[in-house]
Amino acid sequence: MSNKSKRPNVIVIVADQMRHDMFSIAGGPFKAVTPNLDALANRGIRFTNAFSANPTCMPNRASIATGRWPSVHGTRTNGITFDQNAETFMRSLRRGGYVNYAIGKLHHQIMGVVWEDYQIEEIKMRNPQIFEGLLDAVKRGEGDWQSMERADLHRKQFIDMPSDYYGYDHVDLVVGHGDRPSGHFAHWARNKGVDLDELAGWKNSKERSENVVEVFVSEVPAELHPNAFIVEKFTERLKSAVQLDDPFLFFISFPDPHHPFAPPKEWYDKWRDKEVSVPEDFFVHSKNAPDHIRAMYDAAGSANIDSTMTWAPTEIQMLDVLKAQLAQIEFMDAALGKLIASLEEQGVAEDTFIIFTGDHGDLMGQHGLMLKHFVHYDAVTRVPMIIAGPGIEPGVDARLVSSVDIAPTVIELAQADKYLGLQGRDLLKDSPNWRTALIVEEDQPFGIEGLPGPVKIRTLVTEDYRFTLYGGTEQAELYDRSHNNNDLDNVYHSADAERAEAYERMTHELIAISDEGIAPIAGA
Repeated sequence: MSNKSKRPNVIVIVADQMRHDMFSIAGGPFKAVTPNLDALANRGIRFTNAFSANPTCMPNRASIATGRWPSVHGTRTNGITFDQNAETFMRSLRRGGYVNYAIGKLHHQIMGVVWEDYQIEEIKMRNPQIFEGLLDAVKRGEGDWQSMERADLHRKQFIDMPSDYYGYDHVDLVVGHGDRPSGHFAHWARNKGVDLDELAGWKNSKERSENVVEVFVSEVPAELHPNAFIVEKFTERLKSAVQLDDPFLFFISFPDPHHPFAPPKEWYDKWRDKEVSVPEDFFVHSKNAPDHIRAMYDAAGSANIDSTMTWAPTEIQMLDVLKAQLAQIEFMDAALGKLIASLEEQGVAEDTFIIFTGDHGDLMGQHGLMLKHFVHYDAVTRVPMIIAGPGIEPGVDARLVSSVDIAPTVIELAQADKYLGLQGRDLLKDSPNWRTALIVEEDQPFGIEGLPGPVKIRTLVTEDYRFTLYGGTEQAELYDRSHNNNDLDNVYHSADAERAEAYERMTHELIAISDEGIAPIAGA
């Protein structure tokens, strides 16, 4: 009997910057039509309280891969390349005989995006050692090992990936977002006769929002979009994978619905004349919010110079974003449907587990804000999470779960070997001792108005409250969640007993996620 017949195939699918409730069955305030996500959820388990370990791309993607919190695996912020020697669930499966494929946006290494001038000035003033050329505390590689996902290098030439790239045997990269990313996608598009410089991006769009620079209708047709690249490469790779005697793992990562909000015309047309509404809490601001959040409201209508930073749009701006975002999500859902159809065509759907999640959310109007960074409202810290596959009883699971739980779950599904330092838990084991609290981290080397850098945010989420500390400042948030998750009344300064309990509980949770990834080999 072959290895394949004994063990299931596994596919992990990640959406980039997708709010946890922006698909139909999730019951959120939006009206996206997502038949494929809904069908996946209906035949699997949908986790309704899934949180990112860090609501930022690179840290949480490394947490998904390792099953460890960012403060432990080291990629604590964007711009720190994921340790090439780290143990990952991909390597565990590879050692166990799986053939591993990665398609899409990995973001395990830097893409080469530079800091804004104001960020550089603040880092020089408040965290100068970053620019002093000091050696890192841990030596993680020799030579130019951190450039495998550099967008500029991929545009210059086709880059062959290492035979073991964090545990992947085969890699088809999309580097970046929108309709003009780099990576192997750029060469794929070029080979199809497309000059993205002449077709893609805001400058080439014939239909742009007058209110938000990041919103435009892409001139790149759907069949040449990164989503189409992902579907085509998956179809090709799957045909090869099913011919092998070994089981397979696919890690598929869509660069959508991350901004820029630039859907192809044929998908935007579905929303062009539809009415959209901002979430009900768009106009409801939290009482006693921290200084930096109040500063965002004071600057309402003006985006940050850094287009990735949280800001407060006007209602008109938010409506423009929502139409484009909903079009992106429906386009991605259609691509997901094609992936699942390929599994069925190859006769392996019934032998394959599918895990769908996001790397982090997007505020997308919650309390009048959008995007991510420096804010830990649910819309940005929570992620969609669905597991479907052979033997799984469909249902809804309200336990507190985290992105770090994906790695141990996949390892258990594949009957692969664990490694020391796994901090997540198997999502398919309903332990009576399941966690009742979890930590969300966020580090940034710079700050924003009202919150000077370097920023270290730690959030404790329980069934009853959300407690957020901004390290090195007097800013903090404590919200009673015993009745709802609205986070409207910050009682940090008034609820003495509750504040003391929150500090104690956070202390214990932070101790619990300290690193145990290296075993002692003697008593002394």
